[in-house]
Amino acid sequence: MNNFTYYNPTKIEFGKEKENNIGEYLEQSGIKKVLLVYGGGSIKKNGLYDKIIISLNKNNIAFEELSGVVSNPLLSKVNEGIEIAKNTNIEAILGVGGGSVADSAKAIAVGAKYDGDVWDFFINKATISEALPVFTVMTLSATASEMNGNSVVMNDITKQKYSIASVLVNPVVSVINPELMATVSPEYLAYSAVDVISHCIEVYFTASVHPNFNSRIVESIIKTVMQTTEILIENPNDYDARAEFAWAAIQGLNGLTPAGTGGGSFPNHMIEHSLSALFNVPHGAGLAVVIPAWMKWYKVQNIPQFKRFSKEIFNSEDENVGIEKLENWFSKIGAPVTLKEVNIPRESIEELAINANELANLWGFGALYPTGSIIEILEKA
Repeated sequence: MNNFTYYNPTKIEFGKEKENNIGEYLEQSGIKKVLLVYGGGSIKKNGLYDKIIISLNKNNIAFEELSGVVSNPLLSKVNEGIEIAKNTNIEAILGVGGGSVADSAKAIAVGAKYDGDVWDFFINKATISEALPVFTVMTLSATASEMNGNSVVMNDITKQKYSIASVLVNPVVSVINPELMATVSPEYLAYSAVDVISHCIEVYFTASVHPNFNSRIVESIIKTVMQTTEILIENPNDYDARAEFAWAAIQGLNGLTPAGTGGGSFPNHMIEHSLSALFNVPHGAGLAVVIPAWMKWYKVQNIPQFKRFSKEIFNSEDENVGIEKLENWFSKIGAPVTLKEVNIPRESIEELAINANELANLWGFGALYPTGSIIEILEKA
């Protein structure tokens, strides 16, 4: 096991009706005015918006609003939020929604304390040194953005889907009430499950050092996600299954699973970001397409871990069976597994590969994934 530092400053408030206390949590942190960030209006239809406003008013928290965040969050919307934050003396950002809302909230929090273009942080032109505090109330579990410092945003103009990471934008408090997630569509439940699994297997397969304990954590998360997803497909109102899914999703990318590992990377996310950026594919759907193709291409580089995955998850000694069964499971729950299923023509593979390679270079592993290799992977999809 490698040396490591593990620190996560986010406080999780987990359980029924916790959203009613968001104003109290803000007040306890000394916050007097927030920018409320949310999506397309579903929180108004289901009554969550009213609960948030009542809680803010009860605790004398003033607020401005930014709505319209989409599933592949846009830089233009982030810039809109930054302008509001700077012009109205916002003290904190409150994201109410899924991962895209949380990611947008974090990017706004960084940009609000910066005189330049917030995109500078995404292209490594600037380093995050300060940010407004972030709070979240989650309506979907997938990205673990509620307990990490990551933010992924798409530049509408350049068609680049890039990320930032800083503990400074770890949410101060995140509210997770599984009841708020009961209306998630079967489609997005499937995409969420794929996303959680992807967070777990990236380092699991690519790390040069991966302790047994870490592998066991990853395998437990994957098994939990698969089991609870199938329960929720049959009964979306199963609170216990929804709660276990939500808690497992958080562990997938809150810094726990890679602690003590070494040499890992995120090639599936690197490739998928090009699908989202160029074709607006939902993130989890794109990952469902990329993961089996990448596994088929990459398996020869780490046969022992692929054998372990097959045995622990699917009770098979054959590394190929694990890949096949995971791909079949993605299909079973309603996720796409081919480029054709997400309406991406074969002729676009080279364009996707060039876009993905630019991100690979930015993330520091472009030599491992030249354009030609990414083309080979996408051809398997």
